[in-house]
Amino acid sequence: QVHLVESGGGLVQPGASLRLSCTASGRTFDAGTVGWFRPAPGMERGFVAAIRWSGGGYATHYTDSLKGRFTISRERDKNTVYLQMNNLKPEDTAVYYCALANTRLELSRQWLGENYDYWGQGTQVTVSS
Repeated sequence: QVHLVESGGGLVQPGASLRLSCTASGRTFDAGTVGWFRPAPGMERGFVAAIRWSGGGYATHYTDSLKGRFTISRERDKNTVYLQMNNLKPEDTAVYYCALANTRLELSRQWLGENYDYWGQGTQVTVSS
């Protein structure tokens, strides 16, 4: 059975940074795609970022509005994926969810939550002064 556990959320002031972690048990991330999501207008799970193994390295993908502030990465030995969030803004306040797809999703499919097979319980991020 696969379990995803997110951690690292909290209450921070605008401009601060947080690093979220997503750790899997029951399988490795190697053959799949890992994504981060948060609620967005009209979407229960709006796409934030994704990472997957691709041709000897890792390919990453971000929603345009978050490029440059958020960075997704993974630590293979720990079977963990991270979401580094810098210069946080009040509008980044949300519950952030980690998701795992069993396959290496094409770019065009990474943004849609229904393409992922497993979800974590979420971690709350609150940005407020």
